[in-house]
Amino acid sequence: MRILFLGDLVGRAGRQVAIDQIPKLRKKWKIDLLVVNGENAAGGFGINEDIYESLIEVGADAVTLGNHAFDQRETLVYIERAEHLIRPANFPAGTPGRGSALIELHDGRRALVMNLMGRTYMEPLDDPFALAERELAACPLGQGCDAVLIDFHAEATSEKQAFGWFVDGRASVVVGTHTHTPTADHQILPGGTAYMSDAGMCGDYDSVLGMDKEEPLRRFTRKIPSGRFEPASGRATLCGLAVETDDGTGLAVKISPVRIGPRLENVEPKFW
Repeated sequence: MRILFLGDLVGRAGRQVAIDQIPKLRKKWKIDLLVVNGENAAGGFGINEDIYESLIEVGADAVTLGNHAFDQRETLVYIERAEHLIRPANFPAGTPGRGSALIELHDGRRALVMNLMGRTYMEPLDDPFALAERELAACPLGQGCDAVLIDFHAEATSEKQAFGWFVDGRASVVVGTHTHTPTADHQILPGGTAYMSDAGMCGDYDSVLGMDKEEPLRRFTRKIPSGRFEPASGRATLCGLAVETDDGTGLAVKISPVRIGPRLENVEPKFW
């Protein structure tokens, strides 16, 4: 199975580069499963229904979220009918929406897509390790599904790495989001799980984490907020992770970062 994951879409620039590139990349690389993190897609904070639907329409199979999942109040309502919009599974019981979804692909194969949030330097949610254990037991790789992709939305690389080791051999892909900066540690763990600490963002890298530089700089230098964070609006770079899995086991056999755009060194998978 050919899997493409795109990191946090930040503002108009990030969502537009994703909308432009998704149909092209699906065709060019013959992608089977394409997942996007959309938690910063609406003005940098959350996602609305129109943006979600536009991503699904151009070819995203699922859209994951994170700590900004409900920054747009309308999400509390429409997330119940948005079957492929996935918020962190370890939000408290009773939170609207779903923390995982079993996605049926074009050829009948099925992929479990799960979203979890870390707890180090973030909200003290339910234990993501215990939640993953429960979900993987309910839908084990190779039995209940043909692939498992987990978006682990977390601040600390140590927690992300520990989680990767925790599910090694039981998930096809564990990819980190949230820090908006692509890491260089993409690898296939010994048990066959493709891992990367952070996929990076889809957005304007002439920025501070996708936001116009002026307000973050003022806050760091003067310690006094003087305005809102606004997404940078220049040319965006698309960042993500490409993985190919073995059809027999569902485990990863190939992995490559993806970077397409004006600011970072461009990288595309050489195996497709």
